[in-house]
Amino acid sequence: MNKRSFFPTLRASVLAGMVLAGLMGGSLSSMAQVAGSSQTTTDANGQQHESVTLSATPDKKKDKVVQSKDTKQEMRKEKAMKPADMPDAKLPDKVLYDKALDATKRGHFDVARLDLQTLLNTYPDSQYQMKAKLAIGDSWYREGGTAALTQAESEYKDFITFFPNAPEAAEAQMRVGDIYFRQMDKPDRDYAKAVHAEEEYRLMLQQFPESTLVPQAKQRLREVQEVMATREANIAAFYGTHNNYPATIARYQTVVDTYPQYSHMDDVLVGLGDAYEAEARFVRTMKLPEAGKAKLEKIYDDQAIAAYSKVVLDHSASPHVEDARDRLDALNVKIPQPTPEQIAASVALENSRRQYRLQDRARLLILHQPDVVMAARDGEPTLADPTPTIAPHVVNQIKADFTDALSPNAPAAGAPLSAKPAATTDAASTGDAPAAAPAAPTAPLALSDVPAADASGAGTSGTSSTTSISGAAPTPPARSGSTIGGVEILNSGASGTTVPDSGGLKAVGPTNSTPLPAAEKAADAPDAINDIKPGTQPAAQASAANGKNKKPGFDKSDESDSKHKKKKGLNKLNPF
Repeated sequence: MNKRSFFPTLRASVLAGMVLAGLMGGSLSSMAQVAGSSQTTTDANGQQHESVTLSATPDKKKDKVVQSKDTKQEMRKEKAMKPADMPDAKLPDKVLYDKALDATKRGHFDVARLDLQTLLNTYPDSQYQMKAKLAIGDSWYREGGTAALTQAESEYKDFITFFPNAPEAAEAQMRVGDIYFRQMDKPDRDYAKAVHAEEEYRLMLQQFPESTLVPQAKQRLREVQEVMATREANIAAFYGTHNNYPATIARYQTVVDTYPQYSHMDDVLVGLGDAYEAEARFVRTMKLPEAGKAKLEKIYDDQAIAAYSKVVLDHSASPHVEDARDRLDALNVKIPQPTPEQIAASVALENSRRQYRLQDRARLLILHQPDVVMAARDGEPTLADPTPTIAPHVVNQIKADFTDALSPNAPAAGAPLSAKPAATTDAASTGDAPAAAPAAPTAPLALSDVPAADASGAGTSGTSSTTSISGAAPTPPARSGSTIGGVEILNSGASGTTVPDSGGLKAVGPTNSTPLPAAEKAADAPDAINDIKPGTQPAAQASAANGKNKKPGFDKSDESDSKHKKKKGLNKLNPF
């Protein structure tokens, strides 16, 4: 599979390096910009103290808040009016609200939230209640950071709960999605934020379909789904390199079903076809019956052809359509021709994608952000995920294909087995052949109508008692040596045979029933002697008469030690 290069030419890479250096210098200068304010106070002793308040200048581009057309129109009207002409310019709630907005613009978020909270608590009937509630969430959103964004999400959710019909409710839901979009990482990292962003944007499109922010929400949803599809495709490619083709097929099929606007859909379909072709090659190497092997090969070849044909038909303007054509030609299959409508749809989809610019490549090198440049900008994103394809489902399908190909006459799974006819009476013992095979029983087999031996035990066919357990129709009494249900019935018959006392059952246990002899008594254990008899103590352990123990003698022929005297004479030649 061909890979797209990040920098097409050497000149582009050099220019990207220059832009990277410029952006790093700009970021360092922006970090150094700090706004400060000093204030001189006098304590109780008459000494003056100067307090300095520092605040970082907010990043306007990063912390930009998306606003609807209605909100922008109201803001333009307020700006057009002179402060003196405003009817409520001098009202205390209006003063607090304006002061909070000014503090938010300057980066004094704590001061702004304090003023807004004062407005909410002091003036419960103010007309700025809704705006103040939304402004608190905006202050947390613009402050940034994990903790601040979590607080912003909570404030926006509360605003939607209290004001669900307000036009700003769509803005609040949009910003909740933007919170997770800002924290979204690359496809090979944790994708939890991407999942939350997808859920919030879908919720915004479903709850506020008439909002003016719907186009922006759709575009953000396409970008999030681009990241999710990239993750699934990368995992599938990893499994493909490890020859785990069921997992590869499952991941690629999930991308095809869930993210149809993925920018590398041609690569995904080609990889899906290659996985099916790998399964077909594996079948060719197995020692199977020729008929079953041919059937399995056709199953996997057809699935590969379907994947390649989808690239040619639905993605005729994609970069790797020629790869799909070559694979179809290698399989000796006629290459399909797309219709003009399919060609126009594919061209429109590819033209809606934005190409890489120099600033995009530099930004992706510096920032840890996902690559969403090639995301589609036309078409409807999926609002509900279909049932994903997982590897166990693919494995079960492969097993079913093998079973169907190698056992064509086997009943399908879950089909009831046909009932076999009951065994008939042995014709050799009775001398009469059955006229016709008995019909299959409609009721399950049961122990019924088994004739018992007569009390006298005579060899005549006297009166016999019959025991019926189930409600089935009675059957003729079984004769001597007959077999019912695989069990031989022994009873008094016309031939004069008698039933033994054991009833025809063999005794359980060994044939020799002679009792075993009694177990012998174990011999008595010898007496333990623990005391040392007098006079048996070794000489080396005996104490001297004066109470002092002598050191044991040293045998130079057995041991050698540096503490003792050196060997002399011929003893030097003795190594022991």
